[in-house]
Amino acid sequence: MNFRHIALGLGLALPVLASSASDRPPSTLTRYAANAHELVVRALSFVGMNYRRGGDSPEEGFDCSGLVRHVFREALGLSLPRSAREMSTVGEPVSVQELKPGDLVFYNTLRRAFSHVGIYLGDNRFVHAPASGGEVRVEDMRQPYWAKRFNGARRVAPAADAADDRVAGTAPASSGFERRSADYLY
Repeated sequence: MNFRHIALGLGLALPVLASSASDRPPSTLTRYAANAHELVVRALSFVGMNYRRGGDSPEEGFDCSGLVRHVFREALGLSLPRSAREMSTVGEPVSVQELKPGDLVFYNTLRRAFSHVGIYLGDNRFVHAPASGGEVRVEDMRQPYWAKRFNGARRVAPAADAADDRVAGTAPASSGFERRSADYLY
């Protein structure tokens, strides 16, 4: 089974987005759905790749934060911090009940908070690079090991419009949706 089958099995097929005759930029929901789909597909393409401490590329292998950082950079052009702990301050916190594909999920795996990160896929599953000797894989958040160690989740979502960017203090007004870090809330 390849990563596309996994994505389709989780119900993550990109919805067909209706075209509009107007020149309005895509809605936040439309942009989020497209971004989440791209994140999930990109992340699943690395399932089976070897873990490597400090690794952040397909050529080297990945550690947990290296995988997340690489996927966000390649899928969205967004540069995230290097460590899981630093990533835990990016975006907006979301509850387990509010999780959506593409959200970051954090775990305490080294007896310290936010020591591990993965990308939520939907249906209580996430993809991550687990540890030395392991491979990038999909896990169920409800498994006792993961449920006991869950620290929280963050959403790195596109800003609704230029006004949101100015309120968040992240960027000047821009036209349409551009894939750069200024288009995301931190």
